[in-house]
Amino acid sequence: MFDKNQISILKEAVDKENAKTQEILQKRPERKKSFTTGSGDPVNRYYSPVDIEDMDYMNDLGLPGQYPYTRGVQPTMYRGQFWTMRMYAGFATAEESNKRYKFLVEQGSSGLSVAFDLPTQIGYG
Repeated sequence: MFDKNQISILKEAVDKENAKTQEILQKRPERKKSFTTGSGDPVNRYYSPVDIEDMDYMNDLGLPGQYPYTRGVQPTMYRGQFWTMRMYAGFATAEESNKRYKFLVEQGSSGLSVAFDLPTQIGYG
């Protein structure tokens, strides 16, 4: 996907930058030992084409509206339609929940996240 010569040059630059960064870290350490996502996956200081040099573009990223849907299910992404605004709603009786859903749609909500009873949601059994 990338020019092999450019990747080679970039790898050298990254190695030099990492060495320079290590010197700086001796004087001024980062706030935390490691940085992670909410799921616990590590987050690098930065990313470059070196990180994805062997990436299969169509299988790993794809085009908007196509598998694996990493860019959304709409071919126009969010140019034709804003993100769906979903209010998590459900309470009391079915009638009261239905009334709330209708109210949310009238107020501009473009989708609903329906809250069923807890056993249905988390699967007691």
